[in-house]
Amino acid sequence: MRKVLLFLPLALFAAVVLAFAFRLYAPGDAIIRSRMVGKPMPDFALKPIVPNHPGLAAADLRRGAPRLVNVFGSWCIPCRVEAPQLEALKARGLPIDAIAIRDTSADVAGFLRDHGDPFQRIGDDPTSRVQIAIGSSGVPETFVVDGKGIIRHQHIGEIRPEDVDGIVAAWEAAR
Repeated sequence: MRKVLLFLPLALFAAVVLAFAFRLYAPGDAIIRSRMVGKPMPDFALKPIVPNHPGLAAADLRRGAPRLVNVFGSWCIPCRVEAPQLEALKARGLPIDAIAIRDTSADVAGFLRDHGDPFQRIGDDPTSRVQIAIGSSGVPETFVVDGKGIIRHQHIGEIRPEDVDGIVAAWEAAR
């Protein structure tokens, strides 16, 4: 019996190591989904960040037609990757607005010049207040908002060519 008790601490240590190894091998889902999907867009009014685009307010998203709201930053490399797909969505007739996160007017203007400009409105969110309120955990993210201002779909990460049809389908479902 004494020999068994001597190996008990070693057995407990081995069990803990195995439990940690299992969690490392099969980590949990690291994607943080917005709890705002299915809920109204919170009230906000963001000033324009570039002169040739109006700012963005929640009221703009309650005007009867669904819209995409893209959360981006000129400093964001994946935002550059998704730029052609945003242009493709615009070419398919989807209206796209944007929220620029922690950015400057000059940098956003340069981003639009270099990577295309699919946006109708671009709001300036210098402290990420609106980004956090809508449940966005990073950039880029794109939300489908129906004509009543309800968030219907969230796409986390950059939009890739294979994602375009799914986003169009989510937008059409929000009509």
